[in-house]
Amino acid sequence: FDMTSKANLTEQRRQEGRLALMAPFSDDDAIIFAPAGAVRHTLTVFTDIDCSYCRRLHQEIGELNRLGIRVRYLMYPRNGPDTEAWRKAEAVWCSADRRDALTRAKRGETVKPGKCETPIAAHYALGQRLGIHGTPGIITDRGEYLAGYLPAASMAEYLASSARTAAARCADNTRAAS
Repeated sequence: FDMTSKANLTEQRRQEGRLALMAPFSDDDAIIFAPAGAVRHTLTVFTDIDCSYCRRLHQEIGELNRLGIRVRYLMYPRNGPDTEAWRKAEAVWCSADRRDALTRAKRGETVKPGKCETPIAAHYALGQRLGIHGTPGIITDRGEYLAGYLPAASMAEYLASSARTAAARCADNTRAAS
């Protein structure tokens, strides 16, 4: 901890590390739900099709988007390769319309399996390197790790507060350096 600024230096390094690990993953490697207007924040969500809290979060995708929050889904079948959850993730990924397939799968509908190359193994490996230990595992655009579900309004409030805190800390550091 920096006792002057009250900054958690360890967590800042972790955030930087998370962002560095995620940098090679482009939007082509994710299933994106974006707002029609301005994007205020982007969340990368490690999701399991069968996770009940992942399903709750996805039920609020419209509200998240309305609040200016863009969601990038990466598949994270918690039980690993060669499981039913993995096969469901592959079926979603190999669908012509991944967004629709993900929505249907999260409602409990069966998505017809297809054959294609998927990044699911890479998503899973990334999640393990990041220390994702449950779903939804959420990484903010600042590199913060949020374990679990937050309602859309609470998520927007958290992201706004976190951004204000970071801006204030940056201003304090600039003044101290002057």
